[in-house]
Amino acid sequence: MINRILGTIVEKNPSVVIVDVGGVGYEIGVPVSTFSKLPQIGEKVLLFTHLYIREDSHQLFGFLEEMERSLFGKIIKVSGIGPRVGLAILSTISPASLVSYIEKRNTASLCQIPGIGKKTAERMILELNGKIEAVSENTNDNEELVQALLALGYSEKEVRSTVSTIEYKLTIQEKIKKALKLLSG
Repeated sequence: MINRILGTIVEKNPSVVIVDVGGVGYEIGVPVSTFSKLPQIGEKVLLFTHLYIREDSHQLFGFLEEMERSLFGKIIKVSGIGPRVGLAILSTISPASLVSYIEKRNTASLCQIPGIGKKTAERMILELNGKIEAVSENTNDNEELVQALLALGYSEKEVRSTVSTIEYKLTIQEKIKKALKLLSG
């Protein structure tokens, strides 16, 4: 399995990004939430990937957050939901909202997502309730990290690019140290 890809963005569209790694261009499907935070063409990016294998194709899907990749993997295990609908879900609502809708059994809100009808929403709740943990503080940590670095005068472009390369398992203090080291080097 391809766990993550670190490379240079050579092309990007709202649903697909091409990342060059050692002369090989990987086509990676991304949700809109990831696309909007990607660095510019020609810059480095670290994407946590999910490899989806079918008889006729192998597809890579990428996320800036490891937690989002994990959630995507659980979503597409639900009967009737494939990777395209999984991306549509994560493009439409935040991971925190999705977890909240499932925990609260809110089928009406899930039905607002393109590609999700009443039966699919009910199936999602049945199959995912209790299997997805509340979205961790790492999302908040990364946003805190971004805000702290912006306050220090770094540009949003370089901050988001740097933050996307930092491992999610680190504490907020470790993330700040690593980010400052990367930004100053």
